[in-house]
Amino acid sequence: MSTLFDALRNFLAALLYGIGWCVQAVIDLAVWLFHAIVWFAGWLPERLLGRTGESLPVGRTAADGFTYLQQGAQGFFDGLSNTLQSVIDLILAVLLRPPGTNWLSGRRFEAWYWSEQTHALIVVAVLVAFAWAMQRSWKTALLVLAGFLFILDQGYWAATAQTLTLVLTACVVCMGIGVPIGIAAAHRPRLYQAIAPVLDLMQTLPTFVYLIPVIGLFGLGMVPGLIATVVFVMPAPIRMTHLGITSTPGALIEASQAFGATGRQTLWKVELPSAYPQIMAGLTQTIMLSLSMVVIAGLVGANGLGVPVVRALNTVNTALGFESGFIIVVLAILLDRTLKVTRR
Repeated sequence: MSTLFDALRNFLAALLYGIGWCVQAVIDLAVWLFHAIVWFAGWLPERLLGRTGESLPVGRTAADGFTYLQQGAQGFFDGLSNTLQSVIDLILAVLLRPPGTNWLSGRRFEAWYWSEQTHALIVVAVLVAFAWAMQRSWKTALLVLAGFLFILDQGYWAATAQTLTLVLTACVVCMGIGVPIGIAAAHRPRLYQAIAPVLDLMQTLPTFVYLIPVIGLFGLGMVPGLIATVVFVMPAPIRMTHLGITSTPGALIEASQAFGATGRQTLWKVELPSAYPQIMAGLTQTIMLSLSMVVIAGLVGANGLGVPVVRALNTVNTALGFESGFIIVVLAILLDRTLKVTRR
């Protein structure tokens, strides 16, 4: 537990450092924009007249920006990396090991009545109970039980737990940031118009392009895999939350306002309940998109089901590739059926 508190303290210190750096970065950005506009005003006529062969320095500008970011905000990124790694270690310990001394560092449990194998069965039972609570369907609960027992039988429980950790952490970050942004964008159309191109860029930019700066800022391991996943997945909850809030029937909003509801009461008691299916659909999309990133995450050192897929690709091992890929499909089906929400 002290490790988590240390990580939180380090993150808060890094956050304060990051805020101070952002103030300086805004000033530097304004100065750079001024010089860039002056340069562009002189370059464009020369380029149109064919007097220069110099093209727009897109790549060089991106590299300079990354270098500036790396040198100036590395303290913030180190604090963020340590905090995310602590959260990942905690979730992974819950899924893989019974509690005990040095729990987060991977201590094995000595008690005969609660081994790591027994703990895996307990986690499966909890997941089955959660599926029943979400769907109230014995068929869904039976499907979840059969799916996780199949994963245990194939010997992929540890890799599945690591992938679940990555997916769960990505979902917490994406939903925690994406839902508030989606709500704000739904209430401010100009804000949504401003961020829409950024969301398009995040989803269409090839994954390997932004893996380069992510590795440079965070190194190898679970954290860069998580950051790359968040960048790719974040637009889904923002768009679905925006869709849900803007699709709230106007008659409901007018009725709430007629009864004297404040803006906050209208949001919590009218708009969010009406948008709940769309928000949950955004959560499902977040999970599915996160699972689609496990192989990419495996390329940057993140443990999980992507590692055997990468190993199978490198060794042209058809059996291993199909086996691990099928486990990913089974996990995706289980998560989708567990969290599926229908409007009643």
